[in-house]
Amino acid sequence: MAWFKKARKPIAAAPKEKPSRVPEGLWVKCPGCAQIIYNKDLATNLNVCPKCAHHFRVSAFDRLRMLFDGDWVEYDKGLVSTDPLTFTDTKPYKARLKSSIEATGLKDAVIVASGAIDGIDTIVASMEYGFIGGSMGVVVGEKIARAIERAVDTHRPVVIVCSSGGARMMEGALSLMQMAKICGALARLDRARVPYIAVLTDPTTGGVTASFAMLGDLNIAEPKALIGFAGPRVIEQTIRQKLPEGFQRSEFLLDKGMIDLVVDRREMKGVIANAMRFMGATRVQPLPAAIAMPEVELPAEPAPQS
Repeated sequence: MAWFKKARKPIAAAPKEKPSRVPEGLWVKCPGCAQIIYNKDLATNLNVCPKCAHHFRVSAFDRLRMLFDGDWVEYDKGLVSTDPLTFTDTKPYKARLKSSIEATGLKDAVIVASGAIDGIDTIVASMEYGFIGGSMGVVVGEKIARAIERAVDTHRPVVIVCSSGGARMMEGALSLMQMAKICGALARLDRARVPYIAVLTDPTTGGVTASFAMLGDLNIAEPKALIGFAGPRVIEQTIRQKLPEGFQRSEFLLDKGMIDLVVDRREMKGVIANAMRFMGATRVQPLPAAIAMPEVELPAEPAPQS
């Protein structure tokens, strides 16, 4: 019977692939046009696709670097969120905070700093989406409120770069109270006749949109940024209707009168500087760090000798 058996040759092992000589992370694929872009070219173009102008998300630190002329002074860097509710969802809130701090190098989801924008001394609050979705907790609200109070005291314009998923549910009602606190500070800023410009980036949603993101003297958005309170999927499930094309995108909101301008990131700094000059801001010298930061206590003067 061995005559009828077909001898099969052993299957040769697949040849091992040679390791690529191109290091990983040098190229990125644009989600807008599928163009392959060299990372350094993308960074030089302020993370905007040179072919279709798709705006990639950038960090809070990169936002400051794009806006300021040079160095800046950061405020309230050491503020850290606590866990007032001992909250746990898929993992404890404390563990989520720790992992976000390690991933971003920040203590919370916003950087507040002052520096010159085209020679105009400005206070900028830049939100970090990589820190728990840029959610607004007690620390975010406190840092932004302090930034606005500094602006009132020193009569410097304020720019807030919004990038957030909304209020931070892990802190419950305490996070929702930050909406009222920031809006109250902005009312004092308005009475002091100090300019405030809101820059809305992808995404700006939830309680941030329902409060300070829409209260600017000038509301500027980047192209095709998602802006709204609830997400489009939630709205479709609620009203059981198909939403119009481009719903909750910058261009749609501009057409409906919800925002004032849609500006390419590469032109953002110049537009903000021109707007601040139009609102009365002038070229001034930055204040020294010890004076600009009220939390730094200066030594008391000695009593005069009799």
